[in-house]
Amino acid sequence: MVSYILNTEVILYVHDEKLSAQFYTKLLRSQPDMIAPGMIEFNISNSLKLGLMPSIGIAKIITPLLPHPDEATGIPRCELYFIVADVDLEMNHAVNCGAKLVSESADRNWGDKVGYIADPDGHVIAFAQKIV
Repeated sequence: MVSYILNTEVILYVHDEKLSAQFYTKLLRSQPDMIAPGMIEFNISNSLKLGLMPSIGIAKIITPLLPHPDEATGIPRCELYFIVADVDLEMNHAVNCGAKLVSESADRNWGDKVGYIADPDGHVIAFAQKIV
């Protein structure tokens, strides 16, 4: 089967674009690869980008058919799941960057050691490594 998806971008709707950009710059240890009015992008890998879009901007497109994103701030609906070399190092780094600790790293029943944090908007981020 042929995939027609050439690249992937995950876009998070954020309340304060500047605050989120500062947080993700520290968390990812890199500067944004693109800054434009209404969108900031980080290249996570060759095939994945992380975008930050102000919730007020996307609300102009999706409301009134869908709720305004600010109505759901802090309500977990998905997570970013990053596979890393050292989950405890990344968890400590994330908390030092201002992330909220959600769940300490622990061995999970699906075979990964995973810890969970939340960004300033309450988006859930997991750092995981395979249990050896």
